[in-house]
Amino acid sequence: MTDLKTRLKAMIRASGPISVATYMDLCLHDRKHGYYATRPGLGEDFITAPETSQVFGELIGLWAAREWQQMGAPEAFYLIEIGPGRGMLMADALRATTRVPGFHDAADLCFIEPSPVLQAKLKTRFDAEFLSDLDSIPTDQPILIIANEWLDCLPVQQFVRVGDAWHERVIGLDSDGRLVFGLKTEVLPPETIIASTQTTLELQPGLKTLCETLQLLFRDAPGRALFIDYGTTELAPEDTLRSYLKGQQIDPLAEPGGSDLTCDVDFVRLRKLAKAQGLKVDGPVSQSQFLLSLGAEARLNQLAKQHPDRADDLYARVKILVDPAEMGTRFQAIAISRSELPSAAAF
Repeated sequence: MTDLKTRLKAMIRASGPISVATYMDLCLHDRKHGYYATRPGLGEDFITAPETSQVFGELIGLWAAREWQQMGAPEAFYLIEIGPGRGMLMADALRATTRVPGFHDAADLCFIEPSPVLQAKLKTRFDAEFLSDLDSIPTDQPILIIANEWLDCLPVQQFVRVGDAWHERVIGLDSDGRLVFGLKTEVLPPETIIASTQTTLELQPGLKTLCETLQLLFRDAPGRALFIDYGTTELAPEDTLRSYLKGQQIDPLAEPGGSDLTCDVDFVRLRKLAKAQGLKVDGPVSQSQFLLSLGAEARLNQLAKQHPDRADDLYARVKILVDPAEMGTRFQAIAISRSELPSAAAF
């Protein structure tokens, strides 16, 4: 039994069942026993796009350089990555942009990384400032934000329709003291739930907070944020809460704090929330469309020509990124910006 599981059981015995959002937040972000604080599993529990192929980070870097130029190539700007992990994306991005005149000199690199373990590793690789959260981003110069597979870590609330009434899914204890899912007896007010014909529904409260924060940031400084994650562009997510340990999907209640938790992102809702804040929104578009529009095929061919002995592996890795059967349409890209900025590249 993990230390966090013991704490969760004691919390539930003392105060009653907890929401799925509270459970997810504690499992991932508890400072003492949370997953990101103790055992981030990049390359073990899960593998991200930057870890799959260097082409991903290189294209993101060139995208950022183009957006910097679109903002008038300011002499100084904040280049911020949320959830950089081991820094693969940013390392590839910076290497790909070494020949963009003025870009590196202008970029003030910042990371928002909750894991102390990963922070320590990043400090050995990058000359960067570490910020605690989005609210701590300065607004004295333009801002470019990049976040790959970060939105899926925002805690999710789950709701279930029983007859004509909605109930929130919660986590309690069964008669043997094991963590189990259940439903609140209270009926939620109708305005709490998005109109839907679905019988289950997920909402990430953090999406609204994110859009409000971006509106405040970009009110004071020209800015653009790029988010790439897996999620839906059609119906709102239903029950997508998943847990991964050493590459295998497991019961989300089995190893709290010891395994990764994730959920699908509702990109349609994110777009609506951002527009409601008066922000400019480009996308969502599939990761495949986004990367191919940025020149993924040309970069792949260039690399294969430079490294013919690795050509098959290079092709296989990029195929994972763009193939609809792999990550190509499972992942979406969206850009959220200050209203007067031109459309973002690749949308």
